[in-house]
Amino acid sequence: MAEVQFRFRDDEPVADPGVTVDAFGEQTNAAAVRLEPGDDARDLLPHLDRIRLVEVNFPVFGDGRGYSSARILREAGYTGELRAVGDVLVDQVAFMRRCGFDAFAPDVALDPADAEAAFGRYADVYQPTTDGRAPIWAKRHAGTANG
Repeated sequence: MAEVQFRFRDDEPVADPGVTVDAFGEQTNAAAVRLEPGDDARDLLPHLDRIRLVEVNFPVFGDGRGYSSARILREAGYTGELRAVGDVLVDQVAFMRRCGFDAFAPDVALDPADAEAAFGRYADVYQPTTDGRAPIWAKRHAGTANG
């Protein structure tokens, strides 16, 4: 298991390993789940109140299903730790953060300076997501009667 390199939370990290989605349904004491690309994050929705950590695996950088999983969970009200694990690259971390990820455990450690630059790169954004930042078009039309 890769070590958490970046974490944007104040609570105590969950040390329990994430169990599979299938195993989670059978274990009433599990607090951590690991989502693989083929898993449906909606299967976890009835259990969000007892999950403290969801690890979303990115086995290859080009597989974007984990972004959707993160957004589904956050929009459903999940407030626990959402950790991106696996083939997490520096050019993805800002977008992952916008989708709701608040912890990152890349297989290969990222250069800290590059990662910090990536997290702060975009002052303005174009799409609304779970991070609460207003898209630039909403800022532009905030003072008009139609906006």
